[in-house]
Amino acid sequence: MRSTVFRRRWVFVVATALVVALLTGLNGCYYLRAANGQWQVLRERQDIDTLLNAGSLESDVAERLTLARDARRFAIDELMLPDNGSYASYTDLGRPYVVWNVFAAPALSVAPYTWCFPVVGCVSYRGHFKQVYAERDAEKLRKRGYDTYVGGVAAYSTLGRFRDPVLNTMLTRDSVALVATLFHELAHQQFYVKGDTEFNESYATAVADIGLARWADTRISTDAIAAYQRRRTLRDEFNALALATRERLQAVYASERSDEAKMALKQQAFADLATQYQALADARGLPASPRAPSNNAMLVPIATYYTLVPAFLHVYEDCERALPCFYARTAEVAALADNTSRRAALPAVP
Repeated sequence: MRSTVFRRRWVFVVATALVVALLTGLNGCYYLRAANGQWQVLRERQDIDTLLNAGSLESDVAERLTLARDARRFAIDELMLPDNGSYASYTDLGRPYVVWNVFAAPALSVAPYTWCFPVVGCVSYRGHFKQVYAERDAEKLRKRGYDTYVGGVAAYSTLGRFRDPVLNTMLTRDSVALVATLFHELAHQQFYVKGDTEFNESYATAVADIGLARWADTRISTDAIAAYQRRRTLRDEFNALALATRERLQAVYASERSDEAKMALKQQAFADLATQYQALADARGLPASPRAPSNNAMLVPIATYYTLVPAFLHVYEDCERALPCFYARTAEVAALADNTSRRAALPAVP
């Protein structure tokens, strides 16, 4: 019975994709590829409990899936995130990423290029289930003069419309990152504001940080907690450098200088950022710095996922770390009419 219901649901999804394809002209191929990619993710799902009980998994996979199962239960019981069947199953896609996202921005602007879709609204990235299509998408935008960046993604959420599985792409990450990813994606299923990518991603990132801190209190050794806190601090330091460069470039692009002068200042800003990244890595004893953003598009995911995180964490602290209060305050802001109103309602954090 379950398989019959599933097939019926998927027939509806494919039919919807076909209608969208016919209505969107050249975008039709994109929607059909997306439907096929989503179908692959769902059709290969296997129940995690069944897999673990069978005892046939490789030990490292079994260990990771056990961790994912525990983290999911913690998210539901302790973080009050949705219990809708997501992340109770597993899909091995046989590739390193589930999708590759394309980010783009004008050559003289840090404002992201956006794509608009049914249901989710306009977002600052476009995902492809095959890297080759993401690279083609990026190349078309480069030919039109945009800065572009293609990044692999380990997980995404269908916002509760399907029972999303744990993916092999998530298991390749370390334990803390795996737990954080589960918290992040389940947070999307709790609140999602159509057309406000920065709000959605920053909120989910904040929930992951809150969840990891609570998880660490009871599930991680003292040494592991210290390591997690060092990594989080380092992440914030690198992001702060990138966001400061973004503000610097915003001022340059808004100035009355010639385009030629702006391009020269842009190149200098990114060269300075690379130097700052390496200096921070050296100061922290890292063997090499992470890849520093080198164009406007590479700043987009950093701004999208982290700009509003301090504001959400401030709300959490203002609620004295009570999750019902935090979620209620977030819901109030999410219900506001537009992005500008939501930014104004969130606390300003230096």
